[in-house]
Amino acid sequence: MTIKEASERYQIPMEILREYESWGLCGTVKKVMGAWQYDDQDLERLGLIMTLHDIGFQNEEVEEYMRLLLEGKNTEEQRMQMLNRRRGIALDEIHLREKQLERMDYLRYMIRKKSRE
Repeated sequence: MTIKEASERYQIPMEILREYESWGLCGTVKKVMGAWQYDDQDLERLGLIMTLHDIGFQNEEVEEYMRLLLEGKNTEEQRMQMLNRRRGIALDEIHLREKQLERMDYLRYMIRKKSRE
């Protein structure tokens, strides 16, 4: 499957595919007649890359995570730490939004209260 076919079929932006290729993590991706060819394992990795982007990883973090993944089992602790950091950031954002909602609800309450008076 070519880069264009992979992008269209799996709705992966071309920038991410080019980035993936530039990292040299492609393993089995081969260049055939000037075009990259992806196999099923590459597409699985690309799915993971998309997930990492979706959960808020920056490009450098995605690359580091993928390099660790390809190194094997002795990197599980490091990958878990990366996920735990990202989870902590997500929880902080959730708590901030909850506080904002509480303040909004208080202001809404005050408006309703005044309009009833």
